[in-house]
Formats: sequence, C-alpha cells, structure tokens
Amino acid sequence: MHTFGYTENTPQNHKKRGKYYYVYIFQKMTLPINKCFTWNNTRLMYDIIVVGAGHAGCEAALSAARMGASCLLISSNLTAIARMSCNPAIGGVAKGQITREIDALGGEMAKAIDATGIQFRMLNRSKGPAMHSPRAQADPTLYTFYMRKVIERERNIDLLQDTATGVECSAGTFTGIKLASGRIVSGRAAILACGTFLNGLIHIGMNHYAGGRTIADPPVFGLTENLVGLGFASGRLKTGTPPRIDARTIDYSMVEEQKGDEEHVAFSFKQTQSINRPQISCFVTKTTTATHEILKKGFDRSPLFTGKVQGIGPRYCPSIEDKICRFPDKESHHIFLEPEGFDTNEMYVNGFSTSLPEEIQFEALRSLPGLSKVKMIRPGYAIEYDYFFPHQINRSLETKVIKNLYFAGQINGTSGYEEAAAQGLIAGINATLNIQKRPPLHLKRSDAYIGVLIDDLITKETNEPYRMFTSSAEHRLMLRHDNADIRLQHFGFDAGLLDAETFSLGSKKQALIESLNQLCLKTKLHPSEANTLLSALGYPPVNAPQGAMSLLKRPGVHLATLLDASPLFKQSVEAITLDALIYEQVEIDLKYEGYLKRDLLMAEKILRLDLHQIPASFKYESVSGLSNEGREKLKKHQPDTIGQASRILGVSPSDISILMIRLGR
Repeated sequence: MHTFGYTENTPQNHKKRGKYYYVYIFQKMTLPINKCFTWNNTRLMYDIIVVGAGHAGCEAALSAARMGASCLLISSNLTAIARMSCNPAIGGVAKGQITREIDALGGEMAKAIDATGIQFRMLNRSKGPAMHSPRAQADPTLYTFYMRKVIERERNIDLLQDTATGVECSAGTFTGIKLASGRIVSGRAAILACGTFLNGLIHIGMNHYAGGRTIADPPVFGLTENLVGLGFASGRLKTGTPPRIDARTIDYSMVEEQKGDEEHVAFSFKQTQSINRPQISCFVTKTTTATHEILKKGFDRSPLFTGKVQGIGPRYCPSIEDKICRFPDKESHHIFLEPEGFDTNEMYVNGFSTSLPEEIQFEALRSLPGLSKVKMIRPGYAIEYDYFFPHQINRSLETKVIKNLYFAGQINGTSGYEEAAAQGLIAGINATLNIQKRPPLHLKRSDAYIGVLIDDLITKETNEPYRMFTSSAEHRLMLRHDNADIRLQHFGFDAGLLDAETFSLGSKKQALIESLNQLCLKTKLHPSEANTLLSALGYPPVNAPQGAMSLLKRPGVHLATLLDASPLFKQSVEAITLDALIYEQVEIDLKYEGYLKRDLLMAEKILRLDLHQIPASFKYESVSGLSNEGREKLKKHQPDTIGQASRILGVSPSDISILMIRLGR
C-alpha cells in the first residue's frame, strides 16, 4: 500500500516540466489482512462479487464495501485497476455533472481526479449555468495507483486476479461466478462490469487482434456465450482511440497553447480548499486538406469502410476518417494535444481517433501543423466488443432474467468513464440494499443526470454506444454541477455511504443558501446605490428603492456588483457567508427562478405518471386497442411504471391512454 504526494524540488535526476519539478513520494503502509470471506468446501462465499475493476467495478466494490457488505473484486489484471485506456480525462459536458453526482452520493471518482488531475477547466462559461461543466486531464498512472490504494484500504474488499467465464444460478437466482482457473466463487449477488473485454477484437487497418481493451490486454471468452445460454440477448458495439505521440517532437511555435483555469472548482464537495498544484498545458492544432487527402489513401484498407468491423460505433464521437466522409465540405477539424501525465512525454491526440493502417496514421499526423517531425509512440485502433441490450435490466440495474445479478458500465451499451462509474455506484448500492432487505435506490430524471442515464437505458433503443449530453436532460437547469450535493447527499446518507459529518456539510450549505436567498428577497437598495450600478450598465435611473432580488434578475447584474454598490448590504451578506460558490448558486437560483419553477412543475407532472405502477405479470396481449408496435415494445421493455412506458420509443400517447384506462386510473 502506498501514498503519494507532490513537492517542488530540483535534483538532477528529475524531469523538468516548465519551471517545476515533480517528485512522486511513495510511502510503505501496513494494513490488517481482510477476513471478510468464509470457506464453504472449495467455494468462497461473499455478499457481493464484482467482475471487472474498471471505473464501474471500482465504484461498485467500494460502495458495497462501505455499506458493510463483504465484497470480492475480480480482475484479469490487478495492475490495471481503473485504467484510462482512452482519453485520460474526467468530466466535460454533462460528464462533469455526473462526476459531482457520484461524489454527492458517496463515490470515489471525484476525489480521484482531484488528487491526480494535471489540468482543470470549467467548460461553457460563456453559456448559461446549466451548461457549465467541469473537466480535468488526469495522470492515468497516478489515477490507477490512487484507485488501487483506496480499494486495498477497504477492509471489506478482497482482490482476486482471475477471469470470470460464466455465471451460476439456481431457480432463476444468482449463486456463483465460474472462473478460468476452474474454481467457483459463491455470492449472494454479483455485478458484471466487464468493459470492452467480452470477445474483444482490435482493428488496425486490415489487421485484427484479440484484445480486451488494448492489444496488451487479453479478451474474455465464454462469458457472453454463458449469459446468452441463460436467456440474455447480446449485441456488438465498437469504440476507438487515437494514436499517442512523443511530446518532445512537437513544434510548439506552430500550435496554440490551452492553459487550465487559474482558479478552478474541485470535483469533490469535500475538497473545500483550492487545489494549488501546478497544471500542465494542453495544445490545439487542426487537420488540413493535405491531412484529409493522406487519410483518404487508406480508406480502401479501413476496417470501418471495408466491413471488417461489424459493431456500431459512437455517432457523437466519430473517427477522423468518419468525420471526413460525413463532413466532406469541412476543410479542417480541431485536434487537441493532451499530456498523459506529469512525468511522461506521451501525448494523447484527442479528435484523431482512427483504425486506419499504421503508416497512414503516421503520415497524416506529420501533416498537422506543429507535428511535421512527430514520433508516434503507438497507433490508434478500433475495438469491437459484446454488450447486452439494456432493456434486460430494471431501474436498480438488476437483470430481469436472473435475480441478484446486476450489469454496470459498457456491458449495458454505454461509453465513457463517468457513465460507467455512475452505473457501478448505483449497482453496488442496490445490490447491497437488496441483501439488507431494504428498498432500492431509484433516482428520477429530475433528481440527477444519473437518473436520466438509467431511464434512457431501460426505455430507449440502445443500438450505438450511449453517451450523456446536457440535451438529454429535460431538467438540466435543475441538475447543475454546483447543486449536486444538495440534490443527492441525502440519498447517499440514507444508503449508508456518507457519514454524518459529510452530510452535515451539505445541510449547512443548503441553510446558508436559504438564508442568503431570504436576505436578497427582503433587502432594498437606496436609489442612489441602485443608480450607481444601473448607470454603469447602461440602464435608465430609478427614483424608488430597488429590491436586491429584482436587480439581480437584470442581465449583467451580479451579486458581487450589488455588494460593491451597497456597503450595508455587503455587510449583511458577509455576516452570513464569504463563500463565493454560495454567492454564485444564490445568484443562479434568483436569476432563473421562473424557469426553475416551470421545471419543477414539469417534474411533478412526470412524477405523477411514474407513480402509476404496472404489475410485473401484466399481459399486454390482453389489452385491445394498443398499436402493434406499442404492444411489442411494451412486452420487450416491461416498464415498471406508466411514466417509463410513455418514454419508450414506439409507444404512442394513445397507447398510454388505453393502458391507463385498462389499469384503472
């Protein structure tokens, strides 16, 4: 077990990064041996078995263990826990909100990126608050090390390096996991978080290799076939990654530097102090017409265009060759050069995902401005893998085919570390609640992006990798990154993931916001104070006192400027709090009060539909008047509520009306 830290130093054997030098400090620690399992003849018995130690598996195991369950985490390679095989970054549009929601519920991802991030930025600052999304580049080596350290320090988690090849069940209920070593591990519940390993196949040009995540990782054979034999339906998806390059071979005079934010918001709500660690810059270049012509030379050997890849890829994040075909009139595409860590020369070429032949990739890279002498460390590739159609899981992520078996992450057809981690967290919580004979945690669409994610998976057709966007959330103004703790911490506390001290921080924040809101509602500024502010913004003068709330609703007026205009108001506000983040949240709540009220009414209307339960044994064949498509979709998805049924593609409003009448509205 180890811990690490940062220090500025200048010994000759350390690599230089700008004016800073980094030393990683590893300190030996001794921890007690975990005794959370018992022997049952030749079989081990656990409360929860988690298969896969990626981002979903890590959150699943940690949440279950922290709630008191004995947990076994199985991975084919324990040195690759939470590995970032693709873009080494956490957060981004909608994904940043999910990361903060994971933290609010008691997950670990936000703390991990705060500890290992190398550049932090808030995206979409020029847009409205619903679009503001934190994002951070990570040092993937440190990220993996951090997560393994956290997992190994959990007394209720045992680690096992082996490969799961099958699931055992009895009378439709999970009983154990079959391992490649020949053993069977028994458990009360299991969470499959298999990532891209199931029958994984990697493509580079016309060459293909069996691989689970990279060429170096073996795929998993047998588990898909076992699950299909038990009654599950599977499909095939594809994702890709770009080449990595040597940062020393870039001409930095030809690329645009992209620095991190000088002051940035931490991902974890427990991180109350600013992260003052030095940041590393990213860089921006773009493709040219010459780049496009070079890439086109390899199209006849592209596995995407020749039909070698059968899996469907992500429409929202296409490969560079797909971009050129889909947007032939676009002369260039932005390419982002992102460092892989503090102490490495490897760079990730974001926006250049490709599976073209290796020599075409290299030639095309050298046609980019600033990369004329670049060295390619490893080529990009596409990977195909099996997944299971998510209409086969319910809101708790328990499968409908086998009780006490849960699916989380890319096995459900999602893409992205954050989406996977969110599912792992919810699966871990619900598997443990199930064992404890407690009701499952069901997050609504108005509760969290995580609620939107799960609802979309179980109600919509997932024929391509699913990625969360802000446009997917109809209540996105309510589901901001800044209020995730207020929205969700009570769920984490009730489940047993958050301690009383952490929960009290959220409660205190909520009380401060409410106090400041009330102060703004009752405070009025003298006309002279208000006119000083209004004239600076080009507004006509006023003759009567102006309420702080009405002034804040004007474009261009901010709480900070109100405080500068009125010393007495500033004194009253500072008596409540000096926290700038509290000021920002109060300002958002007041400026968008009308929209938030409208969103709340919409959420209540949807909730009324979600309160109408549909019995699990309901026979849609017996309902006359349903459209043929609606009947087939309802039979396939088996929705729990009328609200879920209304969101299934192909189920019409008239189908819902007939269904409600039949159920006895």
